[in-house]
Amino acid sequence: MGRPARSKDLSPVPWMSGWEMLWCVLRGELVKSCSPPGNPCGKVLGWAHIERIPSMPVDTDEQIGVFVTPPSAFPQLVSSRACLQCDVCCRFPDPDSALRPYFTENEIARALAGGIGETAFPDRRGSQVILVPAPDGEGYLCPAFDATTSACRIYAQRPLDCQLYPLALMWDERHDQVLLGWDTKCPFMREEVPGEIQRHADRVIALLDQPDIRDEIVAYPRLIGSFQEDVVVLSRLPRLTVAVASQWGPTPLHRFTLDDIPRMTTALDRSGWCGAQSLAAHSPVYHYIWNGLLAYSWMELQGALCLFAQSPDGWFMPLPPIGDGPIDAPLSVAMGLLRRWNGNSPVSRVENVTSQLVPEFERLGYRVTLKEPDYLYRAADLVSLAGDRYKSQRALCNRFEREHSFKMDFYQVSDRQDCRALLADWSRQKQAEGLESFGAMLLADAASAHEVVWSQAAAFRLVGRVVRIHGRLCAYTFGYWLTNATFCVLLEVADRTVPGLAQYVFRETCRAALAEGAEYINAMDDAGLSGLRASKQAYHPIMLIPNFVATPAREL
Repeated sequence: MGRPARSKDLSPVPWMSGWEMLWCVLRGELVKSCSPPGNPCGKVLGWAHIERIPSMPVDTDEQIGVFVTPPSAFPQLVSSRACLQCDVCCRFPDPDSALRPYFTENEIARALAGGIGETAFPDRRGSQVILVPAPDGEGYLCPAFDATTSACRIYAQRPLDCQLYPLALMWDERHDQVLLGWDTKCPFMREEVPGEIQRHADRVIALLDQPDIRDEIVAYPRLIGSFQEDVVVLSRLPRLTVAVASQWGPTPLHRFTLDDIPRMTTALDRSGWCGAQSLAAHSPVYHYIWNGLLAYSWMELQGALCLFAQSPDGWFMPLPPIGDGPIDAPLSVAMGLLRRWNGNSPVSRVENVTSQLVPEFERLGYRVTLKEPDYLYRAADLVSLAGDRYKSQRALCNRFEREHSFKMDFYQVSDRQDCRALLADWSRQKQAEGLESFGAMLLADAASAHEVVWSQAAAFRLVGRVVRIHGRLCAYTFGYWLTNATFCVLLEVADRTVPGLAQYVFRETCRAALAEGAEYINAMDDAGLSGLRASKQAYHPIMLIPNFVATPAREL
């Protein structure tokens, strides 16, 4: 397809708003405008040409051509040209960044039509986008961002979340009021809020008060972020606050972020659930790493911390109410919210219910169903591998040590790129071996969780180790302390073409945990996969820790 001729000095930017033009002038750019076809008065929209900044290369016109704002879009304060020179937007240091753009159902449909891959959206009904590793291995990018041109591939169909930027919707610190603010991470922020920024905000507020836009935000409350100290507050939004509360309830629903892990840890410690028979799910890390696929949120209800997760099927509770008192009151309120959010959908449920709580749930009228148990081992058994029952594992460990020159080290963030390459190879190996369909689905979902682990291992206090053979990273494993006496193996990936490698990594992980005081090793569940079940049973667990799902059996 031929490219339309462009002036060497002028770049056409259709539908530039008056405020975009003003900002261009403030940035030292020359704007020439005329009325566009169909808008002879030019009162709302102007057809503008921006004189080239001398420092910009000639071929920048090709990039600016991507930035076409449809008439229905929010007014833009920062010009497209200025954005193209910036290296802040669309780039993120971590895969689980709370600032990833949120797409509604319609926005996802438009993004898919615009060429964005389906894997970018864990929930087609609305979700934050799954970030992709940057080509240079440093940080992560929105999948719609073209790193070679610094342009958005779907700019004309970009979501509301992106249209608002550098303005942002967020809750105040008490989570009582919705605020509109200016993100100071945008390099064009002034030390003091200038008049033109406030006037721009006033125009945006008027649009946010329109029923259709307000209803869209109410339907997708995750468009409203948590309070950020580096966002300058411009205005409270009382009408939007009331509308959100009327739909989702007056109790604040918070996104589950990295900052909430200490809060959840404290609540779990108070609950009395943590003991030798604790489920692996009794740890914030267990849930947080899946935050990209399941939208986790929490709220305080009747003195208990209640964790919620939103899946493509609807909302559910991944844990019972966490607190040191009876569960009756908080559970009743929480299930009322689930009915409000899900309607009559059977997706409303409570997962990871322990044996000690089963009588309580049954008394309250819930149907309790057994799910896959956690595998608990004695740490000393997995280190010694003594006797005939461990003959196979012992032989494989010996073979690996005999045949290879290797080194086992603690994981460093600098290992992330090599871990990423290994995971890709390992996934191909698993698929080539004829993986069960459910296993293949789990494998596809796991990539984003591994990215979070690689990025946030230190913040989670995860214990990570890698194995290199002749300098090539061929295995990695991560785990966490579930209790003072129980170490949980969270994940393990090993090159399947190296006999004995996986067995060696598992044994040495258990050896290190034993040396630090572990009596037990929790290897989590088998996800209902026959191959994984056989592998876990081959290590002779001392106990299968029961795990239950509770669903309402009648109207509560």
